[in-house]
Amino acid sequence: MEAKEKFDWKVTIKINIWMLKLAGLWPTGDETYKRNLYSFYTSVCVALFLVGHVFFQTVNLYFIRNDLQAVTGTIFILLTDIGCGLKTYCLIKNMGILKQLMVTLNSDIFQPKSTKQRILVEPSLSFWKTIYKIFWSMAVSALFFWSVFPILDKSVKDYRLPFLAWYPYNTKVSPSYEITYVYQIASISFIAVVNSNIDTLIAALNMYIGTQFDILCDDLRNFHNFTQCAAISVNDKFINCLLHHKKILSFAANTNNCFDWIIFLQFFTSAISIALTMFQLTVVVPLSNEFYSLLSFGNAILVEIFMYCWFGNEVEIKSSNVPYAVFESDWIEVSEETKKNMIIFVLRCQKPLKISALNLFYLSLETFMK
Repeated sequence: MEAKEKFDWKVTIKINIWMLKLAGLWPTGDETYKRNLYSFYTSVCVALFLVGHVFFQTVNLYFIRNDLQAVTGTIFILLTDIGCGLKTYCLIKNMGILKQLMVTLNSDIFQPKSTKQRILVEPSLSFWKTIYKIFWSMAVSALFFWSVFPILDKSVKDYRLPFLAWYPYNTKVSPSYEITYVYQIASISFIAVVNSNIDTLIAALNMYIGTQFDILCDDLRNFHNFTQCAAISVNDKFINCLLHHKKILSFAANTNNCFDWIIFLQFFTSAISIALTMFQLTVVVPLSNEFYSLLSFGNAILVEIFMYCWFGNEVEIKSSNVPYAVFESDWIEVSEETKKNMIIFVLRCQKPLKISALNLFYLSLETFMK
C-alpha cells in the first residue's frame, strides 16, 4: 500500500527544535543567522547565561585554589558548562549545514515509499523519544536539587548560593543574594536546555541515518516477481537504491563533520566529570539534597554518553545489513546488467558505516562499556 501523504521527519524532533529556538539557537524556517532581532536575542542569552556563568565560576577557582573539595566541586560542573559553550559555538557555526540537512531529510528520496516502511521506522523514532524523555527527566532532577538544596538544608541563612562563584559585589546581603541566586538558576537552566537539546539533536540525526538504512534494506529486499519485459524497470529501481545509498552516506558525512568535535569534547569532559562526581559523592553528607543532586547529575551524564553510543551503534548495525538485503532479494530473475551492479554494490558495502569522533574512536556500545 503506497503512502499518500508526505512523511515529515522533523515532527519527531519538534520539541527538540522548539527548545533550541527558545534558547536562541534555531533561526526560523530553513534560514541561518542574519543581522536581525533574533540574532541579537541569541547573543544576549549566550553572553549573559552561558559565558557570564562560566566566567564567574572560573574566576572563583583562583580564590578557592587551596580547598580541594571546593575546587573539585566547581570543576565537575564547570567542565560541563564549558563543553556547552563549545557545543553552542559549533552549532551556530554549522547552522547553515544543519538546516540543509533538515531540507535533505524531507526530500523525496528519503521518504518512506509505503505504509509498511512507515511502520518499519516507527520503533526507532519512538525509542529516540523515550531516550529524550529519560535524559530530560535526569536533567530536570539535577536542576531541581541544585536549585533547592541551599533552601532545604537551610544554608540560605548563611547566604549560600547553589554554585560557588565570584561576583564583583557582595552576595552576602539582600537583595544582591536573591538576585544572584535567581541568576545562577536561570543560567544553569539555560545551559541544561542547550546542552541536552544539542545532544539529543545529534542522536536524532544518527537515528535518522539508521532509519534510512532500514528503508533502503526494505527496498533492496523487494526485487521479486519481475517478468523479462520488466528488466529495465528493475535495473532503474536498483539504480535508485544506489542513489539513495549515496545520499545516506553524504548525509552521514555532513552530520559527522558538523558534530565530530562536539562528540570528542563530550566524551572527554564526561569522563572527567564522572570521576569528579564520584569523588564528590564520597565527601558530601550521604542521602542529603546535595548528594541527590550529584547522583542525578552523574546519571544524566551516563544517559548522555549511552545515547551517543546507542544511536551510533545502530548506524553501524543497520548499514551492515545492506549486503544481506541485496542477497535476500530475488536477484536470480534480474538481468545480467543488474546482477553486475549488485555485485559491485555489495562489494562496496562490505565495510559498515561508523560514526566517529575525529576518527579517534567510534560511537558503539563497545565504546560505552569501555
